[in-house]
Amino acid sequence: MESHGAIAKLVSEKVAVGDYRGAHKIFKIAFVTFGLIGFICSSILFLGANYIANYFLQIPEAEFTLVALSPSIFLVSISCVIKGYFNGRENLKVTANAQTLEQLFKTVLSIILVEMIATISGVDTAIMAAGANLATTLATFLCFFYLYKYYYTMRKEIAIEIKTAQKHQPTRIRKTIWQILSVSIPMSMSAILGTVNKNIDSMTVVRGLKNFLTQEQAKIQYGILSGKVDTLVTLPMSFNMAFATALVPTISSAKAMGDLQTGKKRIKFSLLITILIGMPCMVGMILFAKPILEILFPNATSGAFIYQISCLGIIFIVLEQTISGALHGLGKMMLPALALGIGVIAKLLLNCYLVPISPEQFFLGGTARSSICHCNMPHNSCYN
Repeated sequence: MESHGAIAKLVSEKVAVGDYRGAHKIFKIAFVTFGLIGFICSSILFLGANYIANYFLQIPEAEFTLVALSPSIFLVSISCVIKGYFNGRENLKVTANAQTLEQLFKTVLSIILVEMIATISGVDTAIMAAGANLATTLATFLCFFYLYKYYYTMRKEIAIEIKTAQKHQPTRIRKTIWQILSVSIPMSMSAILGTVNKNIDSMTVVRGLKNFLTQEQAKIQYGILSGKVDTLVTLPMSFNMAFATALVPTISSAKAMGDLQTGKKRIKFSLLITILIGMPCMVGMILFAKPILEILFPNATSGAFIYQISCLGIIFIVLEQTISGALHGLGKMMLPALALGIGVIAKLLLNCYLVPISPEQFFLGGTARSSICHCNMPHNSCYN
């Protein structure tokens, strides 16, 4: 969202004053810039997957997961530029469709691939996690294909706007790149910290659980968390993403025109919709966690308790999305990153302290633990 929001902010400011040529120039330069950055990052992850898995994560099985995920970095980079351009032009339909399709493909493909791998490999969690990340890459490719086709159909209309635009302030390519990076880098801090936040689990969960579980059992629990729970918990974010991303160009445009009243109304409306989206999703997933897993993963249904605990954060995740979009539109680039940074530090400290605690220690004797365990795995090996 962050590079997407940066492009949307800059494009909306140009469109607000009628400089369509300048807006398209920002799009072209950003496409090349972020495409190059994304390609380099994808190459590093692909070529360094073995080293990262063995020496940094200390999970050798994670190599296949990293390899499967690596192409998505490049695809996300260029997709975000296209989304940002159309979002800056206040064409929210294409952005909303792209986000929804991407999350839909990701969820469906994750379920299909994970279920197929679970059946074929005998619930090999390392390959299951790689399959879930391969689903992410495929979903990202399908999202990019949709965005490219839409841009291709709109290119004649865009060319007419550029040709008839009366206002244009020429800028050097170097200056335009600096403008893009000066906005996108602070906004991308949130994305970087979000990635760090997700990787905290990969660095701490297995290590912590090995204090009272075998290494294989610890990997199974991490596979449940990363392969199933995270995929389902992030699903409501896709429905809320449209409101969060729409705030950036709307508020930037209103600010450029001096109409802050419109921006305030949009923020209030988006927060209301966010609550209406997040609260039912959170409550429904908590109440029906077990049936959801049984329907979606009939051959690997464990993890309901982890799923329920993770769902408690849904409302806060979607609210953070919307508030961050509003702050980015107002030019407060570093505030969302600062808040997320505090959250990352808190999660790291809590993971390091709480994960190594065995269920018996946590529930004072294990009687409460026994009442919530419904699987056939050995005691201490399941958080169902």
